[in-house]
Amino acid sequence: MSTALASGLAAVAAAFVVAAVWAAASPGPVARLVLRQAPPVGRARTGARALRRATSLASRVGSSRRERRRRAAAEAEVPLLLDLLAAGSSAGLSAPLALRRAAEALRGPLREGLGGAMANVEVGARWRDELAALADRLGSADLRRTVAVLARTEALGSSLADATRDLARDVRGARRAARVERARTAPVAMLFPLVFLILPAFLLLTVVPVLLTTIRSLE
Repeated sequence: MSTALASGLAAVAAAFVVAAVWAAASPGPVARLVLRQAPPVGRARTGARALRRATSLASRVGSSRRERRRRAAAEAEVPLLLDLLAAGSSAGLSAPLALRRAAEALRGPLREGLGGAMANVEVGARWRDELAALADRLGSADLRRTVAVLARTEALGSSLADATRDLARDVRGARRAARVERARTAPVAMLFPLVFLILPAFLLLTVVPVLLTTIRSLE
């Protein structure tokens, strides 16, 4: 539902950009009166400012959508990261080395983030701090849970493979439950466009012409 809302807001913003560009190219009566009284240089500056504002708005909307897609793609890779950590730990690798091997096997934004974090670790940074910073940048709650599990297993000396397997199972279960919940609330979300958009359009196209024809025949 949040994805649909974000897409709707992006569509509204895009429509606003198109309207702004159209308004700059084809001003209304008041704007034409003002522009007619303004010198040609002022008209060019006004159009240039409107175009710059529209371009800036479109750029911000596009970058925001790209960042959301990037974070969603990284969040989707967290269960696979946990599986790779469990496999690496079962093979006898330490947590930092298992992270490095997992980063090499991943694809997408999470691989890029982990690669940068591991590069900082190689020059002396603490891997837990780098992984926590990556989770904060991506805004990933599941990645924060992964950092907590790694820190706990390192402090207590418990099995990293078992802990990451359990966390991967919990993450997948929570995401499955969230998808089911979104599917349950989808009919409620569809009521607004159905009642206020689709039904009025249907009435205008079907009932109103019949009523008009009936009224004309009675006259």
